[in-house]
Amino acid sequence: MGRGGPKFDDERRRELAAAFAAGGEHYEKVRPGYPQEAAAWIIPPGARTAVDLGAGTGKFTELLVAERLDVTAVDPSADMLAQLARRLPGVHCVQAPAEHTGLPGSSADVVVAAQAWHWFDPAAATREAARLLKPSGRVGLVWNQLDTRVPWVHRLSRIMHAGDVHKPDYRPPSGPELHGWEQVEVRWEDPITPEGIIELTKSRSYYLRASEKHRRKVEDNLAWYLFEHLGHSPGQTLALPYISQAWRATETLG
Repeated sequence: MGRGGPKFDDERRRELAAAFAAGGEHYEKVRPGYPQEAAAWIIPPGARTAVDLGAGTGKFTELLVAERLDVTAVDPSADMLAQLARRLPGVHCVQAPAEHTGLPGSSADVVVAAQAWHWFDPAAATREAARLLKPSGRVGLVWNQLDTRVPWVHRLSRIMHAGDVHKPDYRPPSGPELHGWEQVEVRWEDPITPEGIIELTKSRSYYLRASEKHRRKVEDNLAWYLFEHLGHSPGQTLALPYISQAWRATETLG
């Protein structure tokens, strides 16, 4: 399993992922949440415990909490977890990589990764997720994707360098420990201002790793596109279309 997505070798994956080691407060402020439907679709009936891998500031974690699950949030960034702990004080936080959480085996009814699986070593993360699952457990993977079928959003994604927008045939990579994969898409819109879109761009890995010269170019191009070309006003509320793509593995190999 696994096709149609961005291609990273291990070194490049680590380099880009390192961009999120800091900046938790900005990430929390500008990144969108997720539709509750995605979480409800992933969580198996009767689930009580969840592990959120690459939880970041808790954008998806809060949906698990809303479903009344006992959640453990795992992330390698202390800065990101500090934001999560501030917002969700009842969540147990563990600073660790997704591939080696140190958590007890067979302890979770559901293991999720939202906007994070592509930063993991998929074979090692699959083994760890399968190890954490109870026999009747389930793994869920979620991504927010700009809806690039909308013409103005397609051009916006190119200016933002949102190169991680999945191709139509995308399937997340995973090891053989997980199978029985199913997929669902949830279309939704995020209310945001033009200034908010610019700040959103500043939270992306391309921008965070770019030189000051490239950052200014991206910001200038976005300002031209949003204010001059599209004619939006400062502070105007826009509806930014998203597709939340969710996958769940309904079976594990013993």
